[in-house]
Amino acid sequence: MYKTVREAVALAQEIRAGLALPLPDRDVLVAPPFTALSAVSEALRGSGVLLGAQDMHWEREGAFTGEISPLMLKDVGCSHVILGHSERRHIFGESEEMVARKVRAAVDQGLTPIVCVGETLPERESNRTLEVVERQLERALRALTLDEASGILVAYEPVWAIGTGRTATPAQAQEVHAVIRQRVSGSHGEPAAAAMRILYGGSVKPDNVDGLMAEPDIDGALVGGACLKAESFLRIVHYKTS
Repeated sequence: MYKTVREAVALAQEIRAGLALPLPDRDVLVAPPFTALSAVSEALRGSGVLLGAQDMHWEREGAFTGEISPLMLKDVGCSHVILGHSERRHIFGESEEMVARKVRAAVDQGLTPIVCVGETLPERESNRTLEVVERQLERALRALTLDEASGILVAYEPVWAIGTGRTATPAQAQEVHAVIRQRVSGSHGEPAAAAMRILYGGSVKPDNVDGLMAEPDIDGALVGGACLKAESFLRIVHYKTS
């Protein structure tokens, strides 16, 4: 919940100007607040930068005051939508069933879901990380076909590392990412698991992105606070693994 429309457009323009294009091995996406989606879409037109939303409802329309539908997101130029973010789960009480319904609706309406999974600090300290992540993943992907699963993105975001300055080490993140890929391979097949992009989100910053991205099963980053300034976000976009 940052940036007015004017501020969001200015940031998008800075990001656009600072991209060292072409970037054949990576995609760049921004997900501003709902109020700024349309204006940012115009600011990024023709740039190759993708547009996503931070959440959505699972219905196409209806008496759901305050909600945004997948059709509305597509109408303003979104190609992606973040679903099941830890803040939606833990602050606003979204259940795994709700997340699953949103994932199904996004796919049905031609949006690419970025499905967030991750454990709290008590869950990590009680050695339940993999149990929690596997359960969230299974319920979110349960209704997807093999082909549909291969096209979505999964973001592992340890709740204890969001906005705290604490970050999972590359080895800790890689362990969970590898399990996610193995779990998808078991449920939807090896081709789907190999094709799926698995992102790490949890205090990703310019000074730790290179080490994270060097891990074999970390395919990208879901960036939080570091995306609020173009300089830090662009450094993350232009990460180096060697």
